[in-house]
Amino acid sequence: MPTQPARTKPTIVLVHGAWADASGFAEQIRALRDRGFRAIGFANPLRGLADDARYLADFLRSLSGPLVLVGHSYGGAVISAAATGNEQVEALVFFSGWMPDEGESIAQVFETSEGSLAGPALRLLPFTGADGGDGGQDLYLDAEQFHAVFAADVDRGTSDVMAATQRPWSGTGFYQPSGPPAWKTLPCWYLLCTEDEAIPPATQRFMAERAHARIQEVPASHAAMVSQPEAATRLILEAVEAAAPAPA
Repeated sequence: MPTQPARTKPTIVLVHGAWADASGFAEQIRALRDRGFRAIGFANPLRGLADDARYLADFLRSLSGPLVLVGHSYGGAVISAAATGNEQVEALVFFSGWMPDEGESIAQVFETSEGSLAGPALRLLPFTGADGGDGGQDLYLDAEQFHAVFAADVDRGTSDVMAATQRPWSGTGFYQPSGPPAWKTLPCWYLLCTEDEAIPPATQRFMAERAHARIQEVPASHAAMVSQPEAATRLILEAVEAAAPAPA
């Protein structure tokens, strides 16, 4: 019997959300690379859902072979929009990820939830556009409230550094409606963080169940990839294994 060629391992692209950067995925990247995967921490511009998704989609087209996308928080909306129409993408993994439907904004989903500490912690900073006019406003989390809102189960020294290095999120990303989401056509996995003070667990569950995602609950804050790195890595590996096409 001829042997089947070994399946190409997927490249795993990890996309951060607001008030973060790709270094938050450091433990997942190390663990995945130790297992022979190519893992990439994508630099999400955080300038607006349509633009960010287009930027990621262009980057994904530069990669060969199968892909698994991982999105944290706002990064979830970005991976779902960017993956639409890309046949290389085999699965989507969400860590407390936003999953707006077509024509729906994150703001609309957020407004139906109760209990988030993020709203009162927002600090708005207007900025000047490239043409010298009004460029809009960036959203930051108050540094003193960052630990409680974003990373309550992360040691305070680490969360203070995360607060000091946070990248702002454009208000456009919050209010801009999503295009057609790939979660409607691709298998999805969802890390539901039961101690999340930014996106309430009930809101996470609503989105994950609407997308028929396979849910893994973990007692973690919004920064589960930092505080619960093993659980986050396990979910990625579960998605990789389950999404692999059956041998011919």
